[in-house]
Amino acid sequence: MSHKHDAMIEKIFAHPIAANVDWKKLTHALEHFGATVDTSHHGRAKIVMNGAEVVIHTPHHGHDIENKDDIMALRHFLEAQGMAPKA
Repeated sequence: MSHKHDAMIEKIFAHPIAANVDWKKLTHALEHFGATVDTSHHGRAKIVMNGAEVVIHTPHHGHDIENKDDIMALRHFLEAQGMAPKA
């Protein structure tokens, strides 16, 4: 099961930037690695891990995160948490 979660995290670091990251699968992967994901009614999600947090937009239509700025913010957040995939 961890392989699926690893693959989802690796997708965040893909080049070029992935424009079809499944929100539900990403949430499960982040929670698997110890993050808490709190969604609001205002279309935002606060992701907290190891005392650090990042806020990104949740998908409005469909299930995929398509905003590349949010993917980049999540990528930098995960890098800071030591979760960058190995080359």
